[in-house]
Amino acid sequence: MQNASVLVTGGAGFIGGHIARTLVDDNDVAIFDIVPEAPHPDCEVIEGDVRDSDAVAAAVEGRDVVFHEAALVSVAESVERPTVSHETTATGTVNVLDAARTHDVRVVVASSAAIYGRPERTPIDEGHPLEPTSPYGVDKLTADHYTRLYADLYGLETVALRYFNVYGPGGTTGDYAGVIDVFRRQAREREPITVHGDGTQTRDFVHVDDVVAANLAAATADSEAFGRAFNVGTGESVTIRELAELIRSALDSDSEIVNTDPREGDIDHSRADISRARRVLNYEPDVDLEAGLRRLVGANAREQHI
Repeated sequence: MQNASVLVTGGAGFIGGHIARTLVDDNDVAIFDIVPEAPHPDCEVIEGDVRDSDAVAAAVEGRDVVFHEAALVSVAESVERPTVSHETTATGTVNVLDAARTHDVRVVVASSAAIYGRPERTPIDEGHPLEPTSPYGVDKLTADHYTRLYADLYGLETVALRYFNVYGPGGTTGDYAGVIDVFRRQAREREPITVHGDGTQTRDFVHVDDVVAANLAAATADSEAFGRAFNVGTGESVTIRELAELIRSALDSDSEIVNTDPREGDIDHSRADISRARRVLNYEPDVDLEAGLRRLVGANAREQHI
């Protein structure tokens, strides 16, 4: 992707920041965020809130593509503040889509595997029932549905990407992506690594570099992708016990792995079916989990002589 005018909402955040940094050398990149921090010196920073439709419209005007990453990302906070969650994630997405409709701008929207709720089967394809179990999941489902609807109703070039558990440098998203940071800290400090339940739960962890690649593929895809949703994962899963062992190994730590009480409401298994993304977007995850974890924690471990 080159010589495009790009807006990244939530561009000061984890995934948005990675998208902006990847594109900034060859494109005109602006971020729109309530946090006025540039992920790269060459990024334009527009301080604003996606709940402000006028501010969103002004930022979207003249762009070629919008990567919409802004949302309230905490499931726990969405439970505590469902109105704020809805306004930020659902209404904010409608504001972005409607501004894009006015100015004829392609939009790639960050959706989430949380919209599936408790999986009835794995791997999870895009036709799986959509039964979210938190306000966050409901709001992401609303955003996902609006993204597809705007293509059907208005002919807007939209693509929804349903992220599974994203990890990588600079932060994490989702309850089970966040556990990587917890395990990493525990292993680095030689504390017991605490695994909820028996550790046989499985998750599909996808490196942020692969998520960025999926976004770029969606931004340049042909019309077959418009108005559709695509899973973004690896198509592989790992148990939480295995994840703890990989992190312990990456840090060369001797921390004991211990089991604690299961988390209330935890699902047993999750794995993405990425065949649609492979076929339509030519998406192919490139970062192996073990290599990705070593890349994430290895250098830090060597610095601390663990």
